[in-house]
Amino acid sequence: MNEEKLPPVVGIKSFTAVAINSAAKAGEWIKIKLGSFENLELKYSTADLVTEIDKGSERLIRKLIGTHFPDHAFLGEEGVEPGAEASSKAIADVKDAEYLWIVDPIDGTTNFVHGFPFFCVSIALAYKGEVIVGVIYDPMKDELFVAERGKGAYVHGKVLTVSKDATLQQSLIATGFPADQRYALPLNMKSLQHLAPKVRNIRVSGSAALHMAYVAAGRLSGFWEMNLNSWDLAAGSLLIQEAGGTVTDIAGNPYTLEVRNIASSNGIIHSELVEELQKSLL
Repeated sequence: MNEEKLPPVVGIKSFTAVAINSAAKAGEWIKIKLGSFENLELKYSTADLVTEIDKGSERLIRKLIGTHFPDHAFLGEEGVEPGAEASSKAIADVKDAEYLWIVDPIDGTTNFVHGFPFFCVSIALAYKGEVIVGVIYDPMKDELFVAERGKGAYVHGKVLTVSKDATLQQSLIATGFPADQRYALPLNMKSLQHLAPKVRNIRVSGSAALHMAYVAAGRLSGFWEMNLNSWDLAAGSLLIQEAGGTVTDIAGNPYTLEVRNIASSNGIIHSELVEELQKSLL
C-alpha cells in the first residue's frame, strides 16, 4: 500500500479499537443466541441461510460503528440482495468511498443454525479501496484475530505467522461449497477433485473468514473458493497478508475488494496452488 494513502496512525488505532469492540459485542450476543433462533429463511439456495440473529448482529455492529464514525460508508451482508450479481453491484457502488466498513455479521450461518461451532464475526475497514483493518472473532473459541495494515496480525496479542509448508503435498488446505449450486459449486468441486490427491488433506468447515484466519495463523497453508463476497474475504485478506502470506484471485492477480474467486496461502505454495487451480478448470 502506498504510504501516502495511509490515514494517520492515531486514526488506525481508533478504527481498530472500534472494530474489536463491535466484533466482540456481536460475538457475545451471537453465542448467547446459539440454538434459540426463531426465524430461518433461505436466501440464494438451501445452503444460503439467514436468521434474525444475523440481522440483529448486523444492526448492532452498524450502530456501534455509526456512533463513532457516522460519515463512513457501510456494507453489510444482510443489507444486500442474494446472488452474485447483487453482491458485485453492492461493492462496486461503494468501493471508492474514502472509508468503507465491510461486515459479515455471522460468517458460517449454516454452522450456527446446526450448532456446529465454526462461525465468526468478520469486520474490515477499507481506506480508498484498500483494507487497513481486519478483525475476525470466533465467539465459540473466544479467539480474536486482528490485523492493521503495515502493523502485523495477532490473535490475543500473539503474532500470527503463516505456515512454512514448502509444497502442496505437505499442505493442509481448505475450501468451501458455494451457495450457487448451478455454476460455482460444480467449478469448486472440479478443483476439489483435482487438488485432493496433490495435498496432504483438505478441510471444508463452512466459514471462509475463519478459514482465512487459520491460514494467517499457520493452521492451514492455503484456502480457495469460488464466488465469495467482499464481506467473506476483506478482513481475512489483510490477516493473511500481514502474517506473511499471499492473497490473489484464482488466476494469480492481486486481491481487490471486487475479487470473488479467491486463492490464499502461506505464499510459499502460492504459485503451485494457482497453477493447479487453473489446470482444474481446463
